[in-house]
Amino acid sequence: MRICVAGAAGAFGMKHLDALANIDGVEVTSVVGRSNIEEFAKERGIGHATQDLAESLARDDVDAVILSTPTQVHAEQAIQCLEAGKHVLVEIPMADSLEDSTRLLETVKRTGLTAMAGHVRRFNPSHQWIHNKIKAGELKVQQMDVQTYFFRRENINAKGEPRSWTDHLLWHHACHTVDLFQYQTGEQASEAFALQGPKHPDLGIAMDMSIGLKVPSGAICTLSLSFNNDGPLGTYFRYICDNGTYIARYDDLFDGAENQIDLSDVAVSNNGIELIDREFISAIKEGREPNGSIQQCYAAMETLDKLEQCFGDDK
Repeated sequence: MRICVAGAAGAFGMKHLDALANIDGVEVTSVVGRSNIEEFAKERGIGHATQDLAESLARDDVDAVILSTPTQVHAEQAIQCLEAGKHVLVEIPMADSLEDSTRLLETVKRTGLTAMAGHVRRFNPSHQWIHNKIKAGELKVQQMDVQTYFFRRENINAKGEPRSWTDHLLWHHACHTVDLFQYQTGEQASEAFALQGPKHPDLGIAMDMSIGLKVPSGAICTLSLSFNNDGPLGTYFRYICDNGTYIARYDDLFDGAENQIDLSDVAVSNNGIELIDREFISAIKEGREPNGSIQQCYAAMETLDKLEQCFGDDK
């Protein structure tokens, strides 16, 4: 499997490159990035580098593309990859609007290629452990209580470097939890509301947000998000279930009494990025729809659109 990684020199592009290096039968043959991409490729031992995605898509030694590029170009670039006959894994979110998500979904259906969104929470062993218990009938979610907190009053990325684009609490960070809640309950939210705090004077985005969801069976999700949090960073999930409470902190899982749960037998890796890349490659080879396909994750985009409508003219 010959892969192109676009946005390769960014924080998540490098996470994907490191993950792909652990997967047998995979070669990164091309990388796309900004002005320093040629030097980056040479350091990584990658044969081709360009600033133009179309150049990589025209190559015969590229079977599939992983897009770790700015949110605002996700849908456009994913469609470009599919139109060029390449399978595509686009980082979360697939788009920052329902309209662009619909365009992407229609392209996936028309081309019949494998297309996946980077909804990594489906793959983190902590959440997989919960999902397996739900499928086995041992757990049922009553409430998910989630906190997504960062300190991002300047436009910097996960590496602490200046960003060329602006992140968004709703279309990016809330997307993780909206999809995960619907995935774990097996239902799409029938009720959804959102509140947002004041917008940053320069970035033009809300820095704080509160979201509530409910699915038809009655389970609810309470989600708090902030770019103003000057404290521990990241996302913390509390699953309040009919048979126990569980706390997921990225790739670690604890019960309600803070006893850590052994996840060593859940998956072949404890790295969610590696697991999502493995699923993408396996689905292509096996000619099947992957977990986290554009088709499956589209429901989260519909819910995000419903949430955005709560902001009215203050979008």
